[in-house]
Amino acid sequence: MGEEVFAEEGQNLRMNGFDDSLPISVPESKTTLTINDKIYVITESSKDADLSINVLIYFKSTGKWITPTVLGTKPGLFKGHSASLLNTDRILITKRGSEMNDCAWFLEVDTPFVREQKKILGTEVVAWSKGVRGDGLVPVVISGPSGVGKGTLISKLMEEFPSTFGFSVSHTTRLPRQKEVDGVHYHFSERSKMEKDILSGKFLETASVHGNLYGTSIEAVETVTDSGRRCILDIDVQGARSVKNSSLEAVFIFIAPPSFDELEKRLRARGTETEEQVEKRLRNAMIELKEGKSSGLFDYILINDNLQTCYENIKKILGLDGASNGSSQPCIKREVSVCDETDQKFVIQCQCNSNEIENGSKNMERFVLDVSSLKGGAPGRTRGLKIEVSN
Repeated sequence: MGEEVFAEEGQNLRMNGFDDSLPISVPESKTTLTINDKIYVITESSKDADLSINVLIYFKSTGKWITPTVLGTKPGLFKGHSASLLNTDRILITKRGSEMNDCAWFLEVDTPFVREQKKILGTEVVAWSKGVRGDGLVPVVISGPSGVGKGTLISKLMEEFPSTFGFSVSHTTRLPRQKEVDGVHYHFSERSKMEKDILSGKFLETASVHGNLYGTSIEAVETVTDSGRRCILDIDVQGARSVKNSSLEAVFIFIAPPSFDELEKRLRARGTETEEQVEKRLRNAMIELKEGKSSGLFDYILINDNLQTCYENIKKILGLDGASNGSSQPCIKREVSVCDETDQKFVIQCQCNSNEIENGSKNMERFVLDVSSLKGGAPGRTRGLKIEVSN
């Protein structure tokens, strides 16, 4: 993954008020945006019946073209696009001919994630992130030492609120066992691909177990959130720290025992491990308790002295003690045709879908896409988009 310098091709072009002749042939379907020394050229190319989008960067100071390393989830089918600069760290791409729930994408060019990946990869980097309406349901990270009862607490949440919570599907490099289904029990991945994705920052946390890699990807968590459910992550303190350092927002809850002696009593009472395994778990628990209580990592620390009391406290934290915790808003199924910039708000003209067409004519409506309260970003979703009716 290095920089690829483009040689001279075809005719010289002038773009975007830039007087120098550019030594490259650029497709007609393009947009250009200048950020300091760089001109970002966003083009569409045709392959078979589909259109895809590509990014080139022209350095004015050196007169060189490069193709950057592209991270994140790349947009799919295009029928034209508009591009608008948001500050100097990301570009809003509005897909024409798409439905409202797929119209807004962000090309990050200088966000913290992009800058970190530039250091790691040693090359120019851009990253795609899909824009999503509303904030979604913030994932919940629940950590605590083995034997503290967090598994039982999570089971109670799932039993009482089966349609509210969901688990992300983890990735692993091990082979599927009998009756295991890819995408259901695990996402089974080739080691080289998973290592590449880990390097690209697509995983929240990973671990090596018996020579195989296991991990939770940002995409797997976002998929649960996209479905309108709240993702629960049952991970250790190290994994929780990785999530905290990512672009993903979450609520962090640490479950602690009333005392270390009580934790040891619970572990031994299970009778499922050898003495050596119990001692190892106790050593790990001592480290996790120290880090969990003193690191400032967790938003809430709950003492599981009484299981039901601890469970009720979790419900209060998550807004489940009689109050509605909200849900994701339904998609507006209208087709985007144009996008005009007005400060941090973008006026979108939409065409109603077929089931809204009356008397054989297609109704046109105008909406405002407000991007002033964005959260998250690559390699996950950019959430917080607001859609308002335009007068």
